[in-house]
Amino acid sequence: MNLSWTLSTYLSRSFFVVVALTFLLFLSLIFMIDLVELMRRGSERETVTFGLLVGMAILDLPRVAGTTLPFAVLFGGMAAFLRLTRNQEMVVVRASGVSVWQFLAPALIVAFLMGVFVVTIYNPVSATMAARYEQLDSKYLKGRSSLLAVSKNGLWLRQADPKGQSVIHALRVDEQMIRLNEVTIFLYRRDNEYQGRIDAASALLRDGYWSLKDAWITPTEGQPVFHASYEQPTSLTKSQVEESFANPNTISFWELPHFIQTAEAAGFSARRYQIHFYEILATPLLLCTMVLIAAVFSLRVSRLGGLIQLIVGGIFSGFLVFFLGDLSLALGISGFLPPFLAAWAPSVAVMFLGLAVLFHLEDG
Repeated sequence: MNLSWTLSTYLSRSFFVVVALTFLLFLSLIFMIDLVELMRRGSERETVTFGLLVGMAILDLPRVAGTTLPFAVLFGGMAAFLRLTRNQEMVVVRASGVSVWQFLAPALIVAFLMGVFVVTIYNPVSATMAARYEQLDSKYLKGRSSLLAVSKNGLWLRQADPKGQSVIHALRVDEQMIRLNEVTIFLYRRDNEYQGRIDAASALLRDGYWSLKDAWITPTEGQPVFHASYEQPTSLTKSQVEESFANPNTISFWELPHFIQTAEAAGFSARRYQIHFYEILATPLLLCTMVLIAAVFSLRVSRLGGLIQLIVGGIFSGFLVFFLGDLSLALGISGFLPPFLAAWAPSVAVMFLGLAVLFHLEDG
């Protein structure tokens, strides 16, 4: 038997409404928790107002909420299917000859379309808001702005030294050693007056200084002076430079391929950005997988009874997906798994698990 358009619309609407309400509940909880944490961090800073903290919490909300969307689909899907079961609607539909695959088709289509919406629209908006949040967080709570920027022309790094400010440009970088190649350092006094420049073949970050090789020092007045080795003071540390790398969550899905290409051309490892790109791309599959897992436990309730089984099963499934995702991410960043496999493996593994259980319940 094929589902009628009316029944398909009803099932789709029922599923979407419950999932949306569940997601809104998650949004409310996340907003309150994030706001309390921001208030704690900004309590000792006089320039930070409550309105600013509320704005920052709103800006950070889409990024954090995006990570909870699969769980909203999981728990919302279980609630929707349980509601249909309690109202005997699922029993009637199943008794009319509708298979579990036909019954789940509307929910799977809705979940897939939600995933497409997240990839194409939600993620770019979330990335823009997250980037603004990072700027405010660095300015008002961390007390410093970003030090590093990567462009198609290479790396730009801003630093402070005992004599003033300086801006470093390098064409390539060894990320592991914080070693810059083909370096130009523009020197400024504390009043931002240009003081000169240094051109060097390489610069290696040491404790408290850059170790320059084959450096030409060109002051505003006088002739350039060559030094085979030269030490340029700096207040930067390796951890500060690493923390200044762009957060993948602040880069739009549409901009990630170009950023990955630019970062690799500059010498940075773009593995975590590649994994993030494939994670976003796998969102429709992950949401459909959550629908399958929700159906597994909902069908068990309808046939075997027991609300406790539904709750425990949902929590266990959530932890399983979370654990597999973190494990796969760690293996991908460390290089044991290719970025594509690291991003897609959790969704595919849980999907096959859900399909196997559904086949057993339906045909076993």
